Amino acid sequence: MSENVKPRDAEEVRALVEWAAAEGMPLELAGAGTKRGLGRPVQATHSVDLSALSGVTLYEPDELVLSARAGTRLAEIEALLAEQRQALAFEPADLGPLYGAKAGEGTIGGVLSANLSGPRRVKAGAARDHLLGVSAVNGRGELFKAGGRVVKNVTGYDLCKLLAGSLGTLAAMTDVTVKVLPAAEEVRTVLVLGLADEPAVNALLTALGSVNEVTGAAHLPQALAARSAVPVISGANAPVSAVRVEGFPASVAHRASALKALLAPRGALDELGGEESVAFWREVRDVGPFVGERERSVWRLSVPPASGPAVAARIAAELDAQAYYDWGGGLVWLGVAPSRDAGAAVVRAALARCGGQATLMRAPDPVRAAVAVFEPLAEGLARLSARVKESFDPRGVLNPGRLYAGS
Repeated sequence: MSENVKPRDAEEVRALVEWAAAEGMPLELAGAGTKRGLGRPVQATHSVDLSALSGVTLYEPDELVLSARAGTRLAEIEALLAEQRQALAFEPADLGPLYGAKAGEGTIGGVLSANLSGPRRVKAGAARDHLLGVSAVNGRGELFKAGGRVVKNVTGYDLCKLLAGSLGTLAAMTDVTVKVLPAAEEVRTVLVLGLADEPAVNALLTALGSVNEVTGAAHLPQALAARSAVPVISGANAPVSAVRVEGFPASVAHRASALKALLAPRGALDELGGEESVAFWREVRDVGPFVGERERSVWRLSVPPASGPAVAARIAAELDAQAYYDWGGGLVWLGVAPSRDAGAAVVRAALARCGGQATLMRAPDPVRAAVAVFEPLAEGLARLSARVKESFDPRGVLNPGRLYAGS
């Protein structure tokens, strides 16, 4: 079993990585450890707990900027922002419960390292688009900084975007600076009931293509809608297609009314407001329909939106699989019955016909060690990825193998 090490500051992280590089000792980097189930299992001599690197170091509400140490709990940051009626616009997912951990335990560094974005991505962009600056330690044990405190601060290569999504394989983040935005004063969700997957996605795309500034577009088949803790959703006894609008009350009321008129020909309508709307989108964001079904493996499919239902149908024709849709159909969350490869062969074959990428988000450790968790790279991209890894971590000591075997 690996030894757990808990550095107290960035200098201790630097010294630890420098020692590991000199000795060839692989390190597993983690904050609260709530996302250990994401990626391939890491075989490391030491587990580095970065949770002591905690605390907000700068918050300027008027400038819409916040800096914090990477181990700061996301819940702490969101509570601080809420006091000033602000928020992280990329709506970061809390995947802790998906992996059996408590809700609210994840860290800001973990969210950015995994590039986790919620339903608002269709409007606000990905997590990496909100990462302004970072301090980190590379695999040589060198402390470096990238970015700054404003959006347009990059004149060379954007290291912030490179580190976001790297899952700690390139560097150990110690401090981050993010852009924040005003929180919406009101949230409403227009529901269309009874649509099958393909017409539902068509309705979502129609709403997204309108002038109504939609900030969320999701569809749950009846079986998955029934698992919701929101009574209107679980009690619908039908598939539920949901479209969210946010902003000033008068604007939200107008846009919700316009969406109802636009979507009325598609099916029966209903609406969520206030806390019910917030709770529903939290379930969509955090993969709520599959949290309770621990035995199922979970895939995250990024596809051309109009192709989502066809991909899910092809997979369901060969596997015991259930799916729901976010990002107007461009993101498909898929739960499959347990098997030796978590259905990887079927999933990737279905994607090959339309393009897209598949990530195995949850499966037992032996399965994640045996199959490609992330989309296999073309030869040229694999060589480029290896060169980037070597430039940051020449001894391969940072989360070795978490993205791809042997890297």
